[in-house]
Amino acid sequence: MKYAYFSGCKIPTHLPEYDIATRAVLDRLGVRLADLRFNCCGYPVRHRSFEASALSGARNLALARREHLSIVTPCKCCYGNLKHAEYWMKQRPQLRDKINGMLAEEGLEWDDDVRVIHLLTLLDEDIGREALRSRVTRPLESLKVAPHYGCHALRPGNVVQFDNPLAPTIFENLISVTGAESRDWPLRLECCGNPLWEKNSRLSIRLMNRKLANAAESGADILATACTYCQLQFDKIRKEQPEKQRKVPELASVLYIQLLGLSMGMDAEQVGLSKKSIPDSIFSSSSIPEEHNKVLKH
Repeated sequence: MKYAYFSGCKIPTHLPEYDIATRAVLDRLGVRLADLRFNCCGYPVRHRSFEASALSGARNLALARREHLSIVTPCKCCYGNLKHAEYWMKQRPQLRDKINGMLAEEGLEWDDDVRVIHLLTLLDEDIGREALRSRVTRPLESLKVAPHYGCHALRPGNVVQFDNPLAPTIFENLISVTGAESRDWPLRLECCGNPLWEKNSRLSIRLMNRKLANAAESGADILATACTYCQLQFDKIRKEQPEKQRKVPELASVLYIQLLGLSMGMDAEQVGLSKKSIPDSIFSSSSIPEEHNKVLKH
């Protein structure tokens, strides 16, 4: 099982633990990743130049096509924009002809035979939950997890085709594989606030804190993400707030792939947790069983 691996721009520099965990867990599962010379997914320019964004995304798809590989990405933003490029290349013949004309200068061509999937889809469909469950050696029993979906992979549903945008279940199903309990919470599908961070930081923080409070009210011990921007928001950006402004319960945010790795018997360093600043409260909290504290601190 081999895929072209699209890490995106943010993960290597701002969230390297996501890359570490993804590579380590997939390697343990027998998945091979090919690192191609990808460019940006195109999302940063999508609202400035639709054509430039489509070209950027289509070029990545064409590179994977040349290698006869599907693309897998752990970044939901990158996933969303690559799916946008795929969608509009199919829908607009004039756009397709123009971009393929530009790609031809590199000996590349886009066609609709390249599959783009998010990391969660690879785990859920290509590997399968039962196969994953058979690899779990250290189930995270009694750990209560609030899944946070993120926006880019869910909407618009007809473009991204990730899961039901109004009632998704893939995240909860994958959490159950680890032995942890998934907690339902009303705000699980709402925006984390990260897209507003540079434009209106006060509103961004309000949206984030509202979600954290809601997740804590559900009885969750931790929050789990599978989105680069959501994890940055709930972890690093949250810590930029002055302590006196932190009015919500301390709820650590952990990437789902890290939880999966831990449940498979991998240690914290192998899944990048040694490079994360997880609040001490997650280790000392009486709400988390001692065996989980030891797993996360290992």
